[in-house]
Amino acid sequence: MNIEELRDYCLAKKGISEGFPFDDKTLVFKVMGKMFALTSIEGPFRINLKCDPEKAIGLRAEYPAVTPGYHMSKVHWNTVEMDGSVSDDLVREWVDDSYNLIAASLKKADREALKNL
Repeated sequence: MNIEELRDYCLAKKGISEGFPFDDKTLVFKVMGKMFALTSIEGPFRINLKCDPEKAIGLRAEYPAVTPGYHMSKVHWNTVEMDGSVSDDLVREWVDDSYNLIAASLKKADREALKNL
Protein backbone atom coordinates (compact mmCIF):
# COMPACT_ATOMS: atom_id res chain seq x y z
CA MET A 1 0.00 0.00 0.00
CA ASN A 2 1.21 3.48 -0.79
CA ILE A 3 -0.05 6.84 0.42
CA GLU A 4 -2.44 7.28 -2.53
CA GLU A 5 -3.99 3.86 -1.88
CA LEU A 6 -4.37 4.77 1.79
CA ARG A 7 -5.99 8.06 0.83
CA ASP A 8 -8.41 6.39 -1.59
CA TYR A 9 -9.32 3.77 1.01
CA CYS A 10 -10.00 6.35 3.71
CA LEU A 11 -11.94 8.70 1.44
CA ALA A 12 -14.23 5.86 0.32
CA LYS A 13 -15.68 5.66 3.84
CA LYS A 14 -18.77 7.56 4.99
CA GLY A 15 -18.47 10.97 6.64
CA ILE A 16 -14.80 11.49 5.80
CA SER A 17 -12.86 14.70 5.45
CA GLU A 18 -9.15 15.19 4.94
CA GLY A 19 -6.91 18.11 5.68
CA PHE A 20 -3.70 19.49 7.11
CA PRO A 21 -4.71 20.89 10.52
CA PHE A 22 -1.24 20.66 12.09
CA ASP A 23 1.15 21.65 9.31
CA ASP A 24 1.55 21.30 5.55
CA LYS A 25 3.07 17.80 5.81
CA THR A 26 0.70 15.86 8.07
CA LEU A 27 -2.37 14.56 6.23
CA VAL A 28 -5.25 13.87 8.61
CA PHE A 29 -8.39 11.85 7.93
CA LYS A 30 -11.46 12.53 10.07
CA VAL A 31 -14.87 10.91 10.40
CA MET A 32 -17.51 13.51 11.23
CA GLY A 33 -14.75 15.87 12.33
CA LYS A 34 -12.85 13.43 14.59
CA MET A 35 -9.42 12.17 13.62
CA PHE A 36 -9.00 8.44 12.92
CA ALA A 37 -5.84 8.30 10.77
CA LEU A 38 -2.90 10.49 9.93
CA THR A 39 0.28 10.23 7.91
CA SER A 40 3.12 12.43 6.74
CA ILE A 41 3.32 13.21 3.05
CA GLU A 42 7.11 13.51 3.43
CA GLY A 43 9.71 11.07 4.72
CA PRO A 44 9.11 7.41 5.50
CA PHE A 45 5.53 6.24 4.98
CA ARG A 46 3.94 5.70 8.40
CA ILE A 47 0.32 5.72 9.51
CA ASN A 48 -1.03 6.59 12.96
CA LEU A 49 -4.23 4.71 13.78
CA LYS A 50 -6.49 4.57 16.82
CA CYS A 51 -6.58 1.15 18.44
CA ASP A 52 -8.18 -0.62 21.37
CA PRO A 53 -5.56 -0.43 24.16
CA GLU A 54 -5.30 -4.19 24.73
CA LYS A 55 -5.18 -4.94 21.02
CA ALA A 56 -2.55 -2.20 20.57
CA ILE A 57 -0.21 -3.97 22.98
CA GLY A 58 -0.69 -7.27 21.19
CA LEU A 59 -0.05 -5.77 17.75
CA ARG A 60 3.14 -4.12 18.99
CA ALA A 61 4.35 -7.47 20.34
CA GLU A 62 3.49 -9.36 17.16
CA TYR A 63 4.57 -6.87 14.47
CA PRO A 64 7.91 -5.02 14.65
CA ALA A 65 6.46 -2.40 12.26
CA VAL A 66 3.83 -1.44 14.87
CA THR A 67 4.96 0.92 17.62
CA PRO A 68 3.26 3.23 20.14
CA GLY A 69 1.67 6.23 18.40
CA TYR A 70 4.21 8.85 17.42
CA HIS A 71 3.17 12.20 18.96
CA MET A 72 -0.09 10.56 20.07
CA SER A 73 -1.48 8.86 23.17
CA LYS A 74 0.67 5.74 23.47
CA VAL A 75 -2.28 3.90 25.02
CA HIS A 76 -4.81 4.50 22.24
CA TRP A 77 -2.74 5.00 19.09
CA ASN A 78 -0.29 2.90 17.08
CA THR A 79 2.14 3.97 14.40
CA VAL A 80 2.48 1.50 11.53
CA GLU A 81 5.73 1.67 9.59
CA MET A 82 4.72 0.89 6.01
CA ASP A 83 7.87 -1.08 5.23
CA GLY A 84 6.15 -4.01 3.48
CA SER A 85 6.25 -6.30 6.51
CA VAL A 86 2.49 -5.95 7.14
CA SER A 87 0.02 -6.96 4.44
CA ASP A 88 -2.21 -4.37 2.80
CA ASP A 89 -5.26 -6.37 3.93
CA LEU A 90 -4.13 -6.15 7.54
CA VAL A 91 -3.48 -2.41 7.24
CA ARG A 92 -6.98 -1.95 5.79
CA GLU A 93 -8.39 -3.94 8.72
CA TRP A 94 -6.57 -1.65 11.16
CA VAL A 95 -7.83 1.44 9.30
CA ASP A 96 -11.36 0.02 9.59
CA ASP A 97 -10.86 -0.62 13.31
CA SER A 98 -9.67 2.95 13.84
CA TYR A 99 -12.59 4.37 11.85
CA ASN A 100 -15.08 2.21 13.77
CA LEU A 101 -13.64 3.16 17.18
CA ILE A 102 -13.95 6.85 16.37
CA ALA A 103 -17.40 6.48 14.79
CA ALA A 104 -18.64 4.65 17.90
CA SER A 105 -17.35 7.47 20.12
CA LEU A 106 -19.21 10.22 18.25
CA LYS A 107 -22.06 12.14 19.85
CA LYS A 108 -25.42 10.50 19.24
CA ALA A 109 -26.46 13.16 16.71
CA ASP A 110 -23.25 12.68 14.73
CA ARG A 111 -23.61 8.87 14.84
CA GLU A 112 -27.14 9.23 13.46
CA ALA A 113 -25.99 11.65 10.76
CA LEU A 114 -23.19 9.26 9.78
CA LYS A 115 -25.61 6.35 9.64
CA ASN A 116 -27.86 8.31 7.28
CA LEU A 117 -25.11 9.24 4.79
